[in-house]
Amino acid sequence: MTGFGSAECVKSGVHVAAEVRSVNNRFAEISVKLPRQFSSYELEARELVRSSLERGKVSAFIQVRLDEEMQIPVTVNREKTRMFRELLDTVRTEAGIDAPLTLDHLLRFSEIFDSDNRLLEKTDEIWPFVKDVFGQAIDGMKKMRLQEGEELARDFKSRIASITAALEEVQVLSRDNVSAVRQRLSEKIAAIAGNDIAYSKDRLEMELVLMSDKLDITEECVRFASHNKFFIDELVSSQSGSGRRLNFLLQEQLREANTIASKSQNADISQKAVLIKEELEKIREQLQNIE
Repeated sequence: MTGFGSAECVKSGVHVAAEVRSVNNRFAEISVKLPRQFSSYELEARELVRSSLERGKVSAFIQVRLDEEMQIPVTVNREKTRMFRELLDTVRTEAGIDAPLTLDHLLRFSEIFDSDNRLLEKTDEIWPFVKDVFGQAIDGMKKMRLQEGEELARDFKSRIASITAALEEVQVLSRDNVSAVRQRLSEKIAAIAGNDIAYSKDRLEMELVLMSDKLDITEECVRFASHNKFFIDELVSSQSGSGRRLNFLLQEQLREANTIASKSQNADISQKAVLIKEELEKIREQLQNIE
């Protein structure tokens, strides 16, 4: 499911900004980018996200900086600058390059600069504040995901209602289907046999009974209706992991729809079964991402 959350706060001269983005994914795939000074907290940040969701591809970004009055300017490390210059001169000589060494060549080596390390010294002290701001961003993402979920739930309920209505029509049609097939088969046999060919009416009745049993879809319709009820109950459930349970129920619904379509010898029932499977397929496309 898609979602976005952001939070920003300043406390005791420390500025923290966090963004969390979530897109559809069948599994939980989490990426967290922290400032270099807080790299040791990456696992904890990932677990903070993972504890809030079970599905989704999540990208999180956290920025931490000191206010200007607390910052110390970046300084040049003279010794490393001299070493890299000598190294580049050696490479230029050995390679037989006549082009002069420029400042752009040296700037490719970030090691020639010494950045402020006061932030690194304060990481243990600052991290609880960073974690709190990050949690606010996650809450914002979850709120947006919840809103999307409510919209999808309304769509699912509408489609399940359509499926239930079609299933009720199938049940009505199936009541006359067995007798219609029985009558049609009897007429065909009578037309073929006529008065010239003898056949066992008892045997014919037995075959008709067996065929009637094969055409009966009452059991499938009852199970299908039960799955529809459980699907709606699970939609309103607040428990995590409903997406996987809904996916299981959908598989059972598709199984019953396929069985009804294969057992039916009635064009109207077959048409209703196709419509039911179309609605189930639309639900399946969205359900892959529901948490």
